[in-house]
Amino acid sequence: MGDPVDWKLAERVAARVSGTEPFAESYHAAGLVRDFAELTERAQEHVEAETGLRSAAGPARARVVGRDEWVRANLASYRRLLRPVLERLEEVAKGPAGLLSGKVAAVELGGLLGWMSTRVLGQYDLLVLEDEDPEDQDLVYYVGPNILALEKRHSFPPEEFRLWVALHEVTHRTQFTGVPWLRHYFLGLVEELMGAVEPDPKRLFTAAGRIAEAVRTGRNPLDEGGVVALFATQAQRDAMERVGGLMSLLEGHGDVTMDRAAADQVPSAARFARVLRTRRKEANLAAKLLQRLIGLEAKLAQYEQGERFIEVVEGVGGPALLNRVFERPEHLPTLTEIREPQRWLDRIERSAA
Repeated sequence: MGDPVDWKLAERVAARVSGTEPFAESYHAAGLVRDFAELTERAQEHVEAETGLRSAAGPARARVVGRDEWVRANLASYRRLLRPVLERLEEVAKGPAGLLSGKVAAVELGGLLGWMSTRVLGQYDLLVLEDEDPEDQDLVYYVGPNILALEKRHSFPPEEFRLWVALHEVTHRTQFTGVPWLRHYFLGLVEELMGAVEPDPKRLFTAAGRIAEAVRTGRNPLDEGGVVALFATQAQRDAMERVGGLMSLLEGHGDVTMDRAAADQVPSAARFARVLRTRRKEANLAAKLLQRLIGLEAKLAQYEQGERFIEVVEGVGGPALLNRVFERPEHLPTLTEIREPQRWLDRIERSAA
């Protein structure tokens, strides 16, 4: 039986969107590999000292890649994450209609990853599976061409900028490998989200109703997670809410940790942050449309809310109070609590009474 998604087509589409850049053969590649091997190790030391978290998985490992390699790595991760959905889709994706839908899905996924591959600087791949090669897992990826392009365009001092990028990505690895239950909990949420997927043409009518209701009440129908949320079931939307709360916390925590760890190590950190914020805001019209369609604009707002949540909590009880979010899953803030930190503070106070 054929695969519900044409993965080869997705890779070809991504390659067309991302453009050609023979990074692996360039003389820059070897220098980046050496730099990030050393800077990733340094970043882990600074992050662990700042957060008090200790990775249970040993030293972080860097892998510098081109855009094409980043796309392939992410396609592999998507394929692993989507296993439950793909198994169910195989039962319904038969005949010409199934073949066509598999190609449409491939074009959509390839286009999205191709565009993202031109923007992303680094990424921690948290998915670890026992039946796959450990050398290709638990890696911190750095997309070499994008890092080099920003350094050249803005005359960034390379060692400072590379350490700054490493601090952010290593913080995410430290979160997932330094909090014993976090990786399992997060992947459980994703599995729950995926497990709620059921192919159903009636979703079109549900989505149309949500769009009409949003327009009627003066809201943007894409503000709550893009097109994906429009077509989601209530169970999926509930899971998306919990995933959104967790990711807001982790991104906010990542940015705050990066800023603090970089304070004495990266003199240009404030400039780097300012340029990247401007870069997000000045995306071209097509990029802004894509960000809105996939809910990325909402996600960026959530990350800012995550930083604000941390600021409020630490203002009340310092880092010790904030660290309670990592004690157990029940202490994690919901997305509503991220937006309204006092709700979380009240809940934690009641639990301690």
